[in-house]
Amino acid sequence: MFLCFITYATLLFAQDNKDDNRGEKKSGFKKENLFTGGGVSASFFNGTTVLGITPHFGYSLTRWADVGFVFNLNYTSQRDYADYGDKLRQTVYGPGAFVRLFPVRFLFAQAQYEYNTIHLNYIPATGGSYAPAKTNLTAGSLLLGAGYTSGRSPGNNNYYYLSVLFDVLAQPNSPYVDNLQRSIPIIKAGYNIALFQGRHRRR
Repeated sequence: MFLCFITYATLLFAQDNKDDNRGEKKSGFKKENLFTGGGVSASFFNGTTVLGITPHFGYSLTRWADVGFVFNLNYTSQRDYADYGDKLRQTVYGPGAFVRLFPVRFLFAQAQYEYNTIHLNYIPATGGSYAPAKTNLTAGSLLLGAGYTSGRSPGNNNYYYLSVLFDVLAQPNSPYVDNLQRSIPIIKAGYNIALFQGRHRRR
């Protein structure tokens, strides 16, 4: 699925360049298309809490598609994980990449792949059946979802956004699934900051 998003974004980029070349000749890379920003995420689902921050850096391929890199830092806490009254706490960090497609200026679909390292701490319940444990794990996640922006438009890539994503891979070590391997909805809110735009209007 993520490869399909990448392929679609590349086709949009090629079409956009073709349309530009019918008029004024323009170079491929435009520094005013660069952007940065970041977001915070929170999720509360069946005894599971996920909190995180995700700075990002990216490039607008076309009027309809953005790509970028993201770094995740998340904290996850689950209760009643393997036994009633126990706790599972995770510190999660890792790189990722995303594609956002904008069918209209204020709505987008997003695909984001992450590869996270998880530091896990299991705290058993008092009188429980399991022993305490600490371990390090890794997991890949493919987050798919959609979001709303305050208004992305040519010449103005500064906007607030709110999105809801789900890990469709739902691997056993994923920080985005509960103890029954159900995907936890990840709610992300953040701000996108245009770089080098000034008064220049893109395309």
